[in-house]
Amino acid sequence: MTAYVIADIKINDPQWVPAYAASVHDLVHKHGGRYLSRSGNVKTLEGKPLDTTLIALMAFPSEAAARAFTSDPAYAPFVSARQGGSDSRFQMIDNTDLAGTIPYLPKG
Repeated sequence: MTAYVIADIKINDPQWVPAYAASVHDLVHKHGGRYLSRSGNVKTLEGKPLDTTLIALMAFPSEAAARAFTSDPAYAPFVSARQGGSDSRFQMIDNTDLAGTIPYLPKG
């Protein structure tokens, strides 16, 4: 089952960004993931805007693969740098439909 990781980041100190951007995608790929988007072009269509400067959306072949990426020891220094220079939240969702009414998604 596909797992999506949504990274919602407010950059406070951009010094960590160049090394992170240049290297982390290789770790995502190592665990079977791929970026669907990594953009600072964030627009709120409804509701109160979040204080976000960057959102990344990654797809992994499974929850285990997503967790393997986030717990990879090679990723640890990038996590520390990101956490030190931003307020960030990583969330994971699967590809299910909670209501079970969308025929092309598994019922959640």
